[in-house]
Amino acid sequence: MNSTTRSRFVHVFAVITAIATLCLIFVGALVTSHDAGLSVPDWPNTYGQFMYTFPIDQWRANIFYEHTHRLFASLVGFLILVQATLLWRNESRTWVKRLGWTALGAVVAQGVLGGLTVIFLLPTWISTTHAALAQTTLCLATAIAIVTSPRWDDDQIKLQDTSSSLRSLTKITVAAIFLQLVIGAWMRHKSAGLAIPTFPLSNGNILPEFTSIGVTLNFLHRTWAFVVAILVYITSIRTLRAFRNERSVRTPAIAAMILVLVQISLGAITIWSAKEPNWTSAHVVTGAAILMTELILAIRVHHRLHAPHIEPTEQSSVAFTSTARS
Repeated sequence: MNSTTRSRFVHVFAVITAIATLCLIFVGALVTSHDAGLSVPDWPNTYGQFMYTFPIDQWRANIFYEHTHRLFASLVGFLILVQATLLWRNESRTWVKRLGWTALGAVVAQGVLGGLTVIFLLPTWISTTHAALAQTTLCLATAIAIVTSPRWDDDQIKLQDTSSSLRSLTKITVAAIFLQLVIGAWMRHKSAGLAIPTFPLSNGNILPEFTSIGVTLNFLHRTWAFVVAILVYITSIRTLRAFRNERSVRTPAIAAMILVLVQISLGAITIWSAKEPNWTSAHVVTGAAILMTELILAIRVHHRLHAPHIEPTEQSSVAFTSTARS
């Protein structure tokens, strides 16, 4: 296998790993949506048996969701381990190798946190951290899939970011989406998804009665979603204007706008259906897909643009000259 074939294989493997990580978030959401987190009360075993040999005929009711979540998580962990090894053996860029090992560390920590959620009976802070780390692992897997692409060229000619703000805007948008997902996870693990049971208004009012932390979290989740939607659209529109002819950048920009509309619809359906598990899980994984898409956009924009050259002022030039002479 020559170097070009190996590089393509590593990239395809990285793409599969990133997609599998996204699917794992959906599988994990099904566990929470069905309130199945303690349906298997021990860890790492399953009812005292080795997890991988637990009889299929006992995968019933909520045990099915929790046990398959553990099995799928093991698969993703294995994929990330193989990916880190492939990068270590075939990748020439040190920082990409480090990304691989960081992803491996994240997924190992994720597995440990998953076990702790069971051992300590689903404490909110551990469960929320577990969810946040899942999104972090997805970001790392996505970044690896992008930078291992044969189309990634470290020596390509950069475009000038004349406004000096588009790169920053993409980063802010990614951070805002990540924060929204953490708020959503916190709300979900506080069982506050229906703390405000109506949508779009709160029992006919714009503002709810803040009688509990659940209501506050629910309202914060809705309000910040509005901020995120605005940021996504502003970022996408500005990106489309800056990259009129670059499909690799335009595609995630358009996809992000579409996914936001889908996500708002799923959020509404989740409430109207009283948190029907499949709709709720679809809402969770679509939020992760928005983060994934916006991260792809941010990385590609950052890679294609460079900061504008700042000409030194006359005073600074004189100071530099004087320092050089001395």
